[in-house]
Amino acid sequence: MRSIGRMMIGKLPVEFPVALGPMAGVTDSAYREIAASMGCGLFTTEMVSAKALYYKNKNTELLLTRGETEYPLGVQLFGRDPDIIAEMALKIEDRFDYIDFNMGCPVPKVVKNGEGSALLQEPELVEKIFTRLVKTVHKPVTVKIRKGFLKDQELAPEIARILESCGVSAVSVHARTREQYYSGRADWQAIRHVKEAVSIPVIGNGDVTDGKRAQAMLEETGCDGVMIARAAEGNPWVFREVKHYLLTGEEYPPPELHEVCRMILKHAEMLSELKGEHLAVLEMRKHAAWYLKGCPGAASVRQRISQVNTLGGLREIIEKIPVSG
Repeated sequence: MRSIGRMMIGKLPVEFPVALGPMAGVTDSAYREIAASMGCGLFTTEMVSAKALYYKNKNTELLLTRGETEYPLGVQLFGRDPDIIAEMALKIEDRFDYIDFNMGCPVPKVVKNGEGSALLQEPELVEKIFTRLVKTVHKPVTVKIRKGFLKDQELAPEIARILESCGVSAVSVHARTREQYYSGRADWQAIRHVKEAVSIPVIGNGDVTDGKRAQAMLEETGCDGVMIARAAEGNPWVFREVKHYLLTGEEYPPPELHEVCRMILKHAEMLSELKGEHLAVLEMRKHAAWYLKGCPGAASVRQRISQVNTLGGLREIIEKIPVSG
């Protein structure tokens, strides 16, 4: 049984390299701190446009917020202009422990601008971006990539070799192509191929839902860490379970309903402090739906939550859920 150990991102130590995958509108500072309390060991901000930073877009500042317990935390940038990317990374690097860059985002509005996963098809531009970025900043640089762009295409090993040659300190690999988005089965062999192609740390991403799957990925791919994204939606306990399993080989029981309800209210309060009550309650509608998935009577509770507009209203609904403990 292969154990997980300390990972180095350049000179930055990561004591427990199980990462929370960045998800727009989900993994803000409030949720990252919750994940930290459950044992998550590596964090990245939601995706931030380098161009938006350059033009001083006011909406980006909230994305750059960090809590006291999320460490190490990287800022995840995206873009395609080497000069703007390097300049913006240098401008904000003091606020973070490392610089991450997104070459995995599959959404059309990003891809049509030649950003995110579209860059996988432009190795020469990739080399220009990261030669410039690594030389400009003082913090380690990491990159998130996908297996490839088109269906069944595998570009990741070639891109990873370019990144390593530019001085990138680690790479995370989502084992699906852009064309797959998040559907189908992740091809873990693509992660293994990247691990065989480079000597820098490789973090595997895709279909890790619990401790057994995390262990299986480590053994099948040889990767140095694992990243959990969608499986953490409404389920920060996944980090507790994965950590316990990787350290002991034993499964950790899922949370009781009363623990889930307490977490919903805690999450709502943290979001309110971060974003204000109105926006927090709107965002908690989706979070609460994820938290309560599979719980008895969840459909009717979710329906009521979808109409709530205040923290008090949310608390009233949650406190009426029949729980024990």
